[in-house]
Amino acid sequence: MMINWNNLDTIQAYQELSKTAPVDLAEVMAGESGADRVKKYTVPMGAGLAFNYAAKQVDDEVLAALEKLAEETQLTEKFEALYNGEVINTGEKRLVLHHMTRGQLGDAVVVDGVDKREFYTEQQKKIAELADKVHKGEITNAAGEKFTTVVQIGIGGSDLGPRAMYLALENWAKANNTFKMEAKFISNVDPDDAAAVLNGIDVAHSLFILVSKSGTTLETLTNEAFVKDALKNAGLDASKHMIAVTSETSPLAKSDDYLAAFFMDDYIGGRFSSTSAVGGAVLSLAFGPEVFAQFLDGAADEDKLAKNKDLRENPAMLDALIGVYERNVLGYGTTAVLPYSQALSRFPAHLQQLDMESNGKSVNRFGEPVNYVTGPVIFGEPGTNGQHSFYQLLHQGTNIIPLQFVGFKNNQMDTDVVIQDSTSQQKLCANVVAQIVAFACGKADDDRNKNFEGGRPSSIIIGDQLNPATLGALLAHFENKVMFQGFVWNINSFDQEGVQLGKVLAKRVLAHETDGALKAYSELLNI
Repeated sequence: MMINWNNLDTIQAYQELSKTAPVDLAEVMAGESGADRVKKYTVPMGAGLAFNYAAKQVDDEVLAALEKLAEETQLTEKFEALYNGEVINTGEKRLVLHHMTRGQLGDAVVVDGVDKREFYTEQQKKIAELADKVHKGEITNAAGEKFTTVVQIGIGGSDLGPRAMYLALENWAKANNTFKMEAKFISNVDPDDAAAVLNGIDVAHSLFILVSKSGTTLETLTNEAFVKDALKNAGLDASKHMIAVTSETSPLAKSDDYLAAFFMDDYIGGRFSSTSAVGGAVLSLAFGPEVFAQFLDGAADEDKLAKNKDLRENPAMLDALIGVYERNVLGYGTTAVLPYSQALSRFPAHLQQLDMESNGKSVNRFGEPVNYVTGPVIFGEPGTNGQHSFYQLLHQGTNIIPLQFVGFKNNQMDTDVVIQDSTSQQKLCANVVAQIVAFACGKADDDRNKNFEGGRPSSIIIGDQLNPATLGALLAHFENKVMFQGFVWNINSFDQEGVQLGKVLAKRVLAHETDGALKAYSELLNI
């Protein structure tokens, strides 16, 4: 089938979607009709998760229009083209292959004689072998002692995703006796970041992972030098304490400065790299290769669902199109991600990069300006902390902000306590249930200060427990959601030119090649 890349405002189905009658959430979510909606609007996800969108402003008419939009924008066909190796990243003229790190969805993809699936699995195998040797004490420090801490040095996608995944599984691993090594992360070029980490660890028993695809990332190389200096001052050989995750063509690839090097390529963007060597090395060292494999399996489950042509059985596509409806028809410019799990404390930060770096575009795939809005602003914090922070604006502010909740029936650790006839986990779940209904239905009060209009849409992803498989499925769901939205908006979700200009100007500042405002601000900061 011929694939057409057309702007959203030229799509007939979008014109039909724009004419659908808005749903009165406060009305449809009240009483038994609300109970019926909760049962009706639930879709199974990978790894036993479920996506519930009953509290979204959709009905059968809106969903029918979204089905037409999915068909006319050829979302299934575009995803198929992506995983079969077509050049979907038009800005950088690259393939987009992050799905292949966790499974073969379609045809074999061979680039320069290399089967890319085999390439990725070979890197995973090498990482697993190294992790096993470290855990068994076959690779040790100079004194023959085991490494107890792993520190990842990287920024952006080399930090946000892996850090969020590590924190998500840390307590689970401890409860399930798979915790191998504590992990720390250095990302910010602010020297206080590296100093704080180094001051809190025993460098003699620490293994450092330098992550830079190009091998030239300024912040990462600066922090590497910071770490090497600390190792030298401790009388240690840095080359016996460092491994690299980079591309095969980077200056780091065959350097004697590292114990080992694991490879990624240009076909996996940083924000999509948690299931590659970028996440694989630190997660395999921290929890064991078997746990990382379970994480990949969960992501693969969700990827398979994303192939489904039936919108109502494809949770990522459904979530994506409801988001397009909210952004382009209802006019909502922000989305809050609210995981009711402390383990997901950094997950909203990862999704912030994933979504805003991918779909923060104002030109289409051909470099032409678009006449409609694209990616929303993403922010979030875990519940119930957020309830005591910014929920006031979510409930009664002048802007309606769609909400994406995540909740689990069971906690990760064995410890809980019964207070006032309920456990802490039950209290946590009670809060998320209450918030969904409160946002949707509101509460009338003659005192306008205490009046809640309701009509605030939300969805929730529900699981039994946050574990490696459910985390993988959760990650892949949002990766695929962002991808589908980029397809609908006819933008390239896989480059990020917007981060480059600041880097170029920073180099000019450091080289003292400045004038005008750049020079004046440099002087203010004593550069």
